[in-house]
Amino acid sequence: MNSNEVEKLVAEFNIALSQLPKISKKDAALPEGCETGDVIKISRPNEVYYRVVI
Repeated sequence: MNSNEVEKLVAEFNIALSQLPKISKKDAALPEGCETGDVIKISRPNEVYYRVVI
């Protein structure tokens, strides 16, 4: 997600970035090129999840 999308996300849910669930940089499910601190969006058929790469 780009920085504007991340800002909207934390404002929408009234949370700090540090409150988002974490995902390891070594997780096989991550797309290539993810860096520490990136926020990723995981879409499932009925739900959407957000994670911070650590």
